Amino acid sequence: MERLLYISQQTPGASHTENIRAACEAGCRWVQLRVKSGDASAIAFEAKQICDQYGAKLSINDHPTIARAAGAYGLHVGLQDMPVLEARRIVGTECWLGGTANTVADALMHAESGADYVGVGPFRFTATKEKLSPILGIEGYRQLMKGIGDRLPVLAIGGILLEDIPALMDTGVYGIAVSGLITHAPDKKAVVEQILELLKHYSLKN
Repeated sequence: MERLLYISQQTPGASHTENIRAACEAGCRWVQLRVKSGDASAIAFEAKQICDQYGAKLSINDHPTIARAAGAYGLHVGLQDMPVLEARRIVGTECWLGGTANTVADALMHAESGADYVGVGPFRFTATKEKLSPILGIEGYRQLMKGIGDRLPVLAIGGILLEDIPALMDTGVYGIAVSGLITHAPDKKAVVEQILELLKHYSLKN
């Protein structure tokens, strides 16, 4: 599993797929299509083609039937969306399945339901998500990781900046998921290279 997950956004100047292509060109190799309004199905097939061109893996947010139809690598479900167990029945065992968590109990519930990883957050306030769960901060991740341990990989998510990555990784998380950090970067390739270098450094330390 990649340690960096890019979560797509539609921005005033670019569509989901345009931002996904830009992230792939910059070096991202795991992408989540996160469409919160409108029809995600047509976008999913285009996103899959783009990811395939760059050797990147595509996950779909919240839509298991679309993930299965598009042949996506993975699916991610939110806390208020379909339970992991039900999603697993739809996508099957080959799909890499993740769930959103804000507490140890959330993460362990997902683990017991067959999730392959959890996205734990938010680290800080982020405008890309509505109905934000309580903000965790570094200390929140430290405490959560004590409870989660090595049950399954944890991705930190929510308003993460470059300077946050070392401290986050030191809490024991497996990797990070970001959106705006890459989407809004003037030089996306440089930012992705910096992120990957930080994550590589952590991998070598462990």
